[in-house]
Amino acid sequence: QIIFDKYQSLKKTTATAMPSNKYSSAIMVESDKMTATAEVNGDMPAADDSGMEMTNENSPLTLAEPHSPFSPKQNGDAASPQKAKVAGVGASESGSGLRQRPSPRTIFQAGLLAPHNKPRSREQRGGGCQSKLEHHSTKTSLVSNDNKGFGIGELVWGKIKGFSWWPGIVVTWRATGKRQATHGMRWLQWFGDGKFSEVSADKLDSITAFPKFFNQASYTKLTSYRRAIFQALEMASLRAEKTFPQCESEGPEDQVKPMLDWAIGGFLPKGQEGLKPTDNPDSNTLNHQVLDVSLTEYFPTAKRPRISLCKAKSGPEEVYSREQMVHEVLKNNRSIEDFCLSCGKTRVATFHPLFEGGLCQACKDVYLEISYMYDDDGYQSYCTVCCGGREVLLCGNANCCRCFCVDCLDILVGAGASNSARNLDPWRCFMCQPLQNYGVLKRRHDWSMKLQEFFVNDNGQEFESPKIYRAVPAEQRRPIRVLSLFDGIATGYLVLRDLGFKVDHYIASEVCEDSISVGVVRHEGRIQYVHDVRNISRKNIEEWGPFDLVIGGSPCNDLSIVNPARKGLYEGTGRLFFEFYRLLSEAKPKEAEDRPFFWMFENVVAMGVNDKRDISRFLECNPVMIDAIEVSAAHRARYFWGNLPGMNRPRCASGMDKLELQDCLDHGRVAKFGKVRTITTRSNSIKQGKDQHFPVMMNGKEDILWCTELERIFGFPVHYTDVSNMGRGARQKLLGRSWSVPVIRHLFAPLKDYFACE
Repeated sequence: QIIFDKYQSLKKTTATAMPSNKYSSAIMVESDKMTATAEVNGDMPAADDSGMEMTNENSPLTLAEPHSPFSPKQNGDAASPQKAKVAGVGASESGSGLRQRPSPRTIFQAGLLAPHNKPRSREQRGGGCQSKLEHHSTKTSLVSNDNKGFGIGELVWGKIKGFSWWPGIVVTWRATGKRQATHGMRWLQWFGDGKFSEVSADKLDSITAFPKFFNQASYTKLTSYRRAIFQALEMASLRAEKTFPQCESEGPEDQVKPMLDWAIGGFLPKGQEGLKPTDNPDSNTLNHQVLDVSLTEYFPTAKRPRISLCKAKSGPEEVYSREQMVHEVLKNNRSIEDFCLSCGKTRVATFHPLFEGGLCQACKDVYLEISYMYDDDGYQSYCTVCCGGREVLLCGNANCCRCFCVDCLDILVGAGASNSARNLDPWRCFMCQPLQNYGVLKRRHDWSMKLQEFFVNDNGQEFESPKIYRAVPAEQRRPIRVLSLFDGIATGYLVLRDLGFKVDHYIASEVCEDSISVGVVRHEGRIQYVHDVRNISRKNIEEWGPFDLVIGGSPCNDLSIVNPARKGLYEGTGRLFFEFYRLLSEAKPKEAEDRPFFWMFENVVAMGVNDKRDISRFLECNPVMIDAIEVSAAHRARYFWGNLPGMNRPRCASGMDKLELQDCLDHGRVAKFGKVRTITTRSNSIKQGKDQHFPVMMNGKEDILWCTELERIFGFPVHYTDVSNMGRGARQKLLGRSWSVPVIRHLFAPLKDYFACE
């Protein structure tokens, strides 16, 4: 049984605490629009190696900060997803597969394969002898032997490919829970989120080069960057024993300005000498006092509260904590459906999709954003009940990826429930245990349908029902004409041909050369590829059209909350959605035309609620959430907007769908899991579970999924992406950005009533 503690300090580590000064409550005011992570199952493109090794926590920007503001007073932050996960400082290499984000966290995992029966803390692993060796190693590793400088504890600027220069601190390899850094490399812990990366010493520079690397534009726009800069300067001021004069202005920018001026001016009077690390290297890592700053501290109220002339209504939900909620339900026979299961409020906006109980509006917004976020170990990022939690227990069922926080167990199930769960090996979560009451926690018998209804009914806005076209008589049906934007590897064309549609012409906009190669080779030139979607004009649409079907899914990098540096819907690649909207508007039939016209737009589920509602507002419809797990061997939850008939009908697997991983494997290979986590462009998304196991056994050894097996999981023909001498990594990137074939088949099937088939 493996234990993570999210907020306890490790016994062997005395971390340098950031001072809590007047600037802590004055930094960064711009509302609650925090840059967030996402989906651990998101489709962020993997950054290529640039003098660094990518790890589970490699990005300098991977802090989970959901859009929706959350009161940190609710049940001890039980429902606060912004509480960061932490890297196992001092963890042994055997724990490298654990979920890691620095603020110490304890995950309780009753592993099915664990040989031991009693929980062991990280401090106990290895015994006293090992501790002595580690202590000696620590003292001798302050200065590296490659003569490149940057010893442990130094404040630096670091650079990895795909990200701008970012402030960090050089740390000992033990702080990462990984191996020692290779020659010429350094382990860095990034300010702002505390993640670790192994970075080439050639890609580092001293923090004193502040004027060179400080980016004013990023500081203005990105909350995560402001957070990182503030933490770096606060640690620098602590080391340099620098104090700043009292600022008369209440504006946070004015209060932080002296710190920035001090840094840009060269950290005078001591300069670089005053920023040297302390003698104890174990004090030179970020601990939770540095990283664990509540929303109210980083986002003070920017304006004086508006006073209403009307008497404010005293909301009864403010009276109840979750403990009081449990008392009301058990002692006073109140209905659990009248309370928010996540925070205890009584002003319920909707039902909880998995358990009996409700959700208030704030908790609903968080649930919509967070519930489909997965970590690199394949488990949910946050508690299944409240989408938050300081400490979580991972389900020991090999095919379950859910986790439950200690607060929810001890409050909703009963005092001591979390301790009892820790002693079970394996512990099975309340979604896997028999259907019955566990305190006030009871799984809905129809939770699968309720989950679909929860996402379908998240209207946020009311729109007119899409126009329903009457089925076309068989003799009047003609071949379909398709415009595919962001086409990828021609999944749309493949599905149409598999369903037997006659395709008149298929116009595809795609910029990836590898994707185009797959489409050209596999479909023998039947697809007409056109230029960048941004260069397609109204005249082009008139020349190529008319179209019967317009489909596309714009890049999700700047929409997915798995990307903490995401720019949102209106910047970066997020703006490409508006290209889809523009061309969809051009392709729609004129009012005088009476012909069936269909369209579909796809994107990730783990996006900000505001971005999702803006997309819905432009497309004038609400999305349908479909998870490929229902019709394939892998998780892949996606939103689909459109007017295709029956988009929200129940999914039903066909005889050709491979629902188990074993069905997708080649001869002689044995699946260790029934289903696999979401496969993305990142190579480590293939690994499963907290221990990062490979999902296949062959000849008594663990093995990765072969490309042919990945293709079967996605529903593609074997060797579909095997063109142009592409390597395994390139082929996985193509598949990681593609659609699931069974899901698209499910969506396109009703079109057979409208267009000619063979």
